[in-house]
Amino acid sequence: MKMKTRLLLLLLLLCVQRSECVRCFAHFHQTSGQCEDELGEVDDEDDCCQNSHYGYQDTDGECHSCGPPVWSPWSPWLPCSVLCGEGVSQRNRKCFGLGECEAGNNVETKACSATCCDGQGWGSWLSWSSCSLSCGVGGVRRRERVCSSPAECRSACSGPSEQTDSCSTHTTCPVHGGWSSWSHWSQCSASCIVEKGSDVIVPTRVRHRSCTSPAPSSDTVPPGNSCPGDSSQVQKCSELPNCPVDGRWGAWSPPGLCSVSCGEGLQLSIRKCDNPAPKYGGHFCEGPSARSSVCQSPCPVDGSWSGWSSWSECSTSCISEGHASVWTRHRSCSNPAPSSSPPGRGCSGGDRQTENCSHLSHCPVDGGWGLWSSFSSCSVTCGIGLQLSGRKCDSPAPKHGGQPCAGAGSRRIICETNVHCPVDGVWSEWSSWSPCKYPFENRDIRCKHHGGSQIRERRCLYRAHNGSICDGHLLTDRRMCYDVNRCYFKGSWAGWSDWSLCSQSCGGNSNRFRERICEPDFSEYRPIGRPPTKPTFYGKPLADCGSLPEGEKKLESQPCLNVPACP
Repeated sequence: MKMKTRLLLLLLLLCVQRSECVRCFAHFHQTSGQCEDELGEVDDEDDCCQNSHYGYQDTDGECHSCGPPVWSPWSPWLPCSVLCGEGVSQRNRKCFGLGECEAGNNVETKACSATCCDGQGWGSWLSWSSCSLSCGVGGVRRRERVCSSPAECRSACSGPSEQTDSCSTHTTCPVHGGWSSWSHWSQCSASCIVEKGSDVIVPTRVRHRSCTSPAPSSDTVPPGNSCPGDSSQVQKCSELPNCPVDGRWGAWSPPGLCSVSCGEGLQLSIRKCDNPAPKYGGHFCEGPSARSSVCQSPCPVDGSWSGWSSWSECSTSCISEGHASVWTRHRSCSNPAPSSSPPGRGCSGGDRQTENCSHLSHCPVDGGWGLWSSFSSCSVTCGIGLQLSGRKCDSPAPKHGGQPCAGAGSRRIICETNVHCPVDGVWSEWSSWSPCKYPFENRDIRCKHHGGSQIRERRCLYRAHNGSICDGHLLTDRRMCYDVNRCYFKGSWAGWSDWSLCSQSCGGNSNRFRERICEPDFSEYRPIGRPPTKPTFYGKPLADCGSLPEGEKKLESQPCLNVPACP
């Protein structure tokens, strides 16, 4: 199969170089003569026409059927060639298929009388519509007219039924305001967060925009709309550290007992630095917290954390697949630092804090094609078909506004089975009826009351490659008859026959004919067979209808007027 595919690809390249390939289609419509469902280009029509249902288009741009030659159905009769008076109407058909169709005309012409003689056509133009715009220039207005002729005379109305015209309102359109871009954020209103009792004062930053892109018009009616929304935005600087709070002494306590566990003890009267206590790196209260004699041995000093630093920038500008974006802040064990001799306790907890930047948007992920699937098996078991291959946009699939995959998600190549499809048989036209003969022996029955029979035949044509035989099994059709050819009969005049078709479909010297019908008297002939069957009278009898009334004709002809010129 791989070798066959390479050969077909090479064939397509040769087609491009030679410009002689034909386009092959999977369907041909016998009524419209149109091809549908293109398969692709092949070397020549023989390759395409291994399937008789296909059609092909060669360099002439016309679509051709791959089937046996058949006439299309007759088209409807066209309108009369003139609007008023005598003219002709035509209908046509086409021969589609490989080869020549059985004998027959592709155009039929009959005389017609047109009655569109009252001069009706388009009515007056209706009023113009209002302008499509309420202000400014570049608007459109429309008006219509109505064809007042009856349906069969519509061709009297040529030209458009609608007109358009440019229009302006002479009124200036209002210009609605549009915001400019946001300015950069201002500096924070303070460098730290202030705590005052139960109140917390967080500094803020501001950015601005102006309604100037464009500014709303004030000299139009109505004036332009102002920009919706606020011209400024305020954001809390929550990432700032807390402001240091300096400690202040509370009241002195009554003197206490002297007690030392290290160094020099004191009998103390103490006061506490809690009004307020120092916070966030603020200064401790100045001055002694006790009044007494000082113990001589120093005591250890335990460490305490400083305030947190500001949050850092996020590690990325957006959140990518499988990777978080984080920001960090730090603090130090220096408020105060633990003493070294004697050793104080260090600060508990970590000096670093990390959090995900969950407020960021996800990074766009552009789609990527997966691998092509293997080509499918050939779509047909005979003739020319297709093999398909596909791929999916899932490596990765597009997300978060990423671009979809560029290019096609499917591809196809022509495959050739080298097997001709079955060609079904098509009935030929019936032959003419044979002469009326006595069925059992060579007996002359002309002009006698002895019944006979006649036959006509047809053939099942074009069947090939094990195609189906024609529907129905009737190759021969038989009917009962009397042979009245050139036999004398009394008759009676029965009016005119229908007018014939015009003798020529184009050019001059086209005529039509009709004749008086002289009906022979066949009343003495009885039905034939069991059960009795109405017979057919074969041949042209010598009917005697007597003379026509004075001034009347037996044969009448008329010229077909306004016949189209021959191409």
